[in-house]
Amino acid sequence: MAQTLPHEAMNAIAGGYHGDPFAVLGPHPVRIEDGKEGMAVRAMLPWATGVKLALANGQSFDMWRIHPDGLFEAVVARDAVEGPQSYTLQATSGAGSRADLIDAYAFGPLLTDFDLHLISEGQHYRTYEKMGAHRVKVGDVWGVHFAVWAPNAERVSVIGNFNNWDGRIHPMRFHPGAGIWEIFIPNLPLGEAYKYQIKPRGGGPLVEKADPYGFYAEYRPRTSSIVFDIDRYQWSDGEWLSERAKRQALDAPISIYEVHLGSWKRALGGGRPTTAEGGVTETGGWLNYRQLAHELVDYVKYMGFTHIELLPVSEHPFDGSWGYQTIGYYAPTSRYGDPADFQYF
Repeated sequence: MAQTLPHEAMNAIAGGYHGDPFAVLGPHPVRIEDGKEGMAVRAMLPWATGVKLALANGQSFDMWRIHPDGLFEAVVARDAVEGPQSYTLQATSGAGSRADLIDAYAFGPLLTDFDLHLISEGQHYRTYEKMGAHRVKVGDVWGVHFAVWAPNAERVSVIGNFNNWDGRIHPMRFHPGAGIWEIFIPNLPLGEAYKYQIKPRGGGPLVEKADPYGFYAEYRPRTSSIVFDIDRYQWSDGEWLSERAKRQALDAPISIYEVHLGSWKRALGGGRPTTAEGGVTETGGWLNYRQLAHELVDYVKYMGFTHIELLPVSEHPFDGSWGYQTIGYYAPTSRYGDPADFQYF
């Protein structure tokens, strides 16, 4: 097989310091030995002992290990690879298990030039719809799109259990003008814990950061973000919305009950409640958002209040701060349930 990649690029990918991984990984046109044009497909899979490139037409090819740390490559005919769904990567582990993977590096960017322009100007007023982790469908493939702002990083990767927390496997695409990194990871399920692994430009140790735009966070003392789809919740507040203008009128009465959810009332027992669908508590501790939706609201109405003002419910690390150490502006604290529980509340 003809050499298609400089050793410097191979070492940078395998070493986890290549600033433009999409220029190396995935499918790329190459000139093969007889002068014809072929397609080189490359994948960084450090855990794999062997990888096959399985084409949609039924053919499969062994991928060559071109770097001992787990960088694989196969060169096929140019027209054999056209689009993300024209091939899969069949990777075998040392234990003999096989994973069929859709290649994240076969997909183009999902952030538009207009999105990047507005975010760079500070004029994008719905950045939470673009940044962070979002379950999306690209073509016929469901997956999760990640985006984070890190203009001074040399490399940023998404890490989690799904890639053994190895930052070499899912390095992100960089948009230099906006300072934003992004990647679409196919078939990644909801509920996965993740962080961003960041290699600073100019040296320095690797750092692992939770997602500043994450919708859900692990319960302390764990600190990862969790992939969650807040659009799946089925709202049922139409009746309340239809009367909201009347209740919020300038001549309407107002009496506000300020409350900290964690200390207003506790369930019998202690510790964090175990919640199931519906927010049922069996072991005691804090009330779930779904329980609070009934018990707190019923109490406030009985006492004659018209509004509830919550002390901070954004994610925070220390119980004693009562929420005033916010570390996740878009994530309701997991102390009282998940984002769907909060939506119910």
